[in-house]
Amino acid sequence: MTPDISRQRASRAQAQETARTRNLWKMLASFTLVMLTLMFWQSAHAQLRVDISGTGAQQYPIAIADFTGNDAGRTVAEIIRADLTRTGRFRLVSASGSELTSETPVNYDDWRNRGADHLSYGSITRSADGRYEIRYRLADTVQGGQADGVAFSGTERELRRISHQIADRIYEKITGVRGVFSTRIAYVLKQGSQYELQIADADGQNPQVALRSKEPIISPAWSPDGSRLAYVSFESGKPVVYAHTLATSQRVPVANYKGNNSAPAWSPDGSQLAVVLTRDGLSQIYIVGADGQNLRRVTRSPLIDTEPTFSPDGRSLYFTSDRSGSPQVYRTGLDGGNPQRVTFNGSYNISPRISPDGKTLLYVTRREGTFRIAALDIASGNETLLTQGPDDQSPSFAANGLEVLYAAVQNGRSVLAGVSSDGRVRSTLSVLNGEVREPTWGPFLNAN
Repeated sequence: MTPDISRQRASRAQAQETARTRNLWKMLASFTLVMLTLMFWQSAHAQLRVDISGTGAQQYPIAIADFTGNDAGRTVAEIIRADLTRTGRFRLVSASGSELTSETPVNYDDWRNRGADHLSYGSITRSADGRYEIRYRLADTVQGGQADGVAFSGTERELRRISHQIADRIYEKITGVRGVFSTRIAYVLKQGSQYELQIADADGQNPQVALRSKEPIISPAWSPDGSRLAYVSFESGKPVVYAHTLATSQRVPVANYKGNNSAPAWSPDGSQLAVVLTRDGLSQIYIVGADGQNLRRVTRSPLIDTEPTFSPDGRSLYFTSDRSGSPQVYRTGLDGGNPQRVTFNGSYNISPRISPDGKTLLYVTRREGTFRIAALDIASGNETLLTQGPDDQSPSFAANGLEVLYAAVQNGRSVLAGVSSDGRVRSTLSVLNGEVREPTWGPFLNAN
């Protein structure tokens, strides 16, 4: 590609980004515009900082003591505290000055009098081969006994992952719901003329590059087992859908047909993807095997059908269409059939995402000139506006369905943001020296 052609492409992308701000629906009317206007980026080595506001309907008081025996014990405890605090469901009770090893008898009355219903503590030691052994305990001061306890072993690089796993155990033991702290998120960023697909911990820390390219990368989507990412790449000069195995960095083109190939979404069993193709005219939804075989068309509309996502049972698809005259969310069986409209509040609803239990639908809605994330109770039809705008995009449920990741604009900057599924608790992952877009929350990893 000549320098002149590269500059011309960059100029077109810049102009299309400006067009997106003026009219988001135009990005659905033209796939090229979709591809080149959704990208607000972050510098390659930027760190993400978490800010929290709001609290849950119920807060659990807990003390989290530094793990003893090694300097890393303070770091482990700090990660656990940050994880639990971010949910808004826990109230931290100070454990300052406490020297508790994994074998220390707990004075339950004393901790209960301090206001802590639970106490997390433990110890960490380093062996001659450099590996760490972490012994964790959770005391229930109300019942007067040990609620949980387990030992972990890992390298220094694995301490953050182990800390998240401990936080997951605490969260589940106290709330009865599986925690998502050891899950991962994916997003796309740009530095200069280079694009990167990055994977990070659920708190935005420890970012790793899965793919780097001089051409745009967009629409990342996690496979149900978390081993692969599907995405769209422009490396070949046109949009192509790939399935990328993270452990080996090997990938295969899943959709590389005439015209545009876009918007991949995995089936719940990981055997198929829904994709959007223009091979037969306007954007329509197809299903294809994860190996790129057995393509078949699902929707047949004279207008635009796009942004598919599977229902949790794998029997139907939610998608965006303007077949009613304005963009709305519809649902259809995998055989196509007669799609049923799902959203009716407002004249602009796009980017559907269904909760893991199939009861709640997320989407981007335009209200009074601002773009916000809404949640629709499928059974009752009741809608809740979770965010305040002005330009909130790309919602994604956590694997437990209790938190939502999305892209937002705050103070003129594009950031990663989170909100609880009831809208009570909001968190911001502030991006330094850049912008980030198209976040997607990964599934539960293998059980501990």
